[in-house]
Amino acid sequence: MADTQSSRAGDGTLSIGALNEGIVLDHIKAGYSMMIYKYLKLDKLNCTVAIIKNARSNKMGRKDIIKIEGSEELVDLDILGFIDHNITVNIIKDGHISQKRDLKLPKKVVNIVSCKNPRCITSVERGLDQVFFLADEENEVYRCLYCEEKYRRK
Repeated sequence: MADTQSSRAGDGTLSIGALNEGIVLDHIKAGYSMMIYKYLKLDKLNCTVAIIKNARSNKMGRKDIIKIEGSEELVDLDILGFIDHNITVNIIKDGHISQKRDLKLPKKVVNIVSCKNPRCITSVERGLDQVFFLADEENEVYRCLYCEEKYRRK
């Protein structure tokens, strides 16, 4: 994780420097930021990333926030929607929020979760993509494309 400007305000809160251009992922469930960091492969990017864990939130009590410097193409919204479609995605341009993106459950996810069925072809063919499709949006249930094994989001 790259350095970012931060300071303590008089009231004891931590202030992280503003972005000129980038993405702010807000309203992340407390403790989920490192999982999102991993799934979005932010460690592979050559940009500044700030992770704020357990920030105070009137809406959630505690929350995590991720600030990513750079263009919005750096973030796969399908992965974010799969992890938690309640995350707020703020697009920052010229130091201000230019757009808020709503996340949805993606219709299909590839190589985010693995099929647990030992008889599934993905258990035998190691190079095969793990593909799941949204079978029941209301209950947030996905099924393996190959064997239809159920995967329920938690």
